[in-house]
Amino acid sequence: MEVPRSSLRPATVALVGRPNVGKSSLFNRLIGQRLAIVDETPGVTRDRIYALTEWRGKTFTLVDTAGIDPDASRGAIESKTRKQAEAAASEADAIVFVVDASEGLNPLDDDVVQILRRTRRPVILAANKAESPRAREAAAGEFARLGVGTPLAVSAIHGEGTGELLDAIVDRLPESDFAAPPQDELAIAIIGQPNVGKSSLLNALLNEERALVSDVPGTTRDAIDSVFPYRDRRIRLIDTAGVRKKPTLRGSIEYYASLRSLSAISRCDIVLLVIDSMQGPLAQDRRLAGIAIEERRGLIIVSNKWDLAREQGEYSQAELSEAIYREMPFARFAPVVFLSALTRRRLGALMPAVMKVAENLERRIPTARFNAIVRDAVLAHPPPSTGGKALKIFYGAQVATRPPLFVFHCNDPELVRPSYTRFLENVLRATDDWTGVPLSVEYRRRNEE
Repeated sequence: MEVPRSSLRPATVALVGRPNVGKSSLFNRLIGQRLAIVDETPGVTRDRIYALTEWRGKTFTLVDTAGIDPDASRGAIESKTRKQAEAAASEADAIVFVVDASEGLNPLDDDVVQILRRTRRPVILAANKAESPRAREAAAGEFARLGVGTPLAVSAIHGEGTGELLDAIVDRLPESDFAAPPQDELAIAIIGQPNVGKSSLLNALLNEERALVSDVPGTTRDAIDSVFPYRDRRIRLIDTAGVRKKPTLRGSIEYYASLRSLSAISRCDIVLLVIDSMQGPLAQDRRLAGIAIEERRGLIIVSNKWDLAREQGEYSQAELSEAIYREMPFARFAPVVFLSALTRRRLGALMPAVMKVAENLERRIPTARFNAIVRDAVLAHPPPSTGGKALKIFYGAQVATRPPLFVFHCNDPELVRPSYTRFLENVLRATDDWTGVPLSVEYRRRNEE
């Protein structure tokens, strides 16, 4: 039976409009309301193309598109830009049409709305740059002529009106836009660049030819789910299309294949990042690892084609693991498994590593023991002062698992330095096995509930 499209991935919302209306600024503002990363991940640059976001309990993918210029006859670049934006609009479950409230209605806005009407998707009109009262008051009458509803006045710079915009977005998303896996199911996403052996790994784990395997990069274009039992768990494997640095250069089909691959991270528990042992981790691998960590997923680095690398050199696995960690120092908590999916050499080491990470995702430290660990750490290494005022940590607790979340109650969260958070995380990792698991830390004032 075919699984409905809405249950395979989060819904997609595209920001569309003519150039220079502030789409990217609005994109950043909307994402800023969702992301809650304690520390910046060193060495990782996340492309400003998409982001998984959540509002009122609904998860969806927000896509930032290039500006639509209906006069695309000036050159190939303009033509491709328009085609990509049109593809984003046609693939989206909802469209946010962004216009410039400070400038008023532009003839290009009329041309863009004609393109959007052909998509037959719900359209939300957002009048950006509405910082002044005059621009806000004029927006309704100015843009009502576009015929896509009353505009919502927003300011990407100041954040005004963005809550109302997000409300309007989720009101137009499908009722069942995202299906979470059952609690007893362990979802594993196999991600990586094209032609590193992801489909071969899927077939090897399933012991059958479930996924098409080809030497041509980009053979897999849709996320493929396969379910099988392992020990006492139900395992869902999500094979994905390869992710290139700039998938838009190879057409809209591959662009959305990459988007679905990255969306697969949102519905898994553990990410298997497959890299080529012959090449080691590249910039795109670092980016994918960073996204997995941002999304707080378990992470295992799978160094595939190990048999070929072994024939080419005399380096040990320990030396190669250290080389990988040097390229991705922010992912040192992730185990590295060397194997050959094609020959199935060392394949037996992968699933035990997966189950260990799954166990660590569920790990919980008793509150009394946790506070004893933190108390000893703070006494041995007191927090540094900021502006003559010292941070005081009174007590803490682990409040969640899958992934683990730790809350520290202190005198002033503003006094916390990222370096001290890293110190506390290292202490926790030294006292318990958190292999493969990103740790989330929050600080609250002692009088906060």
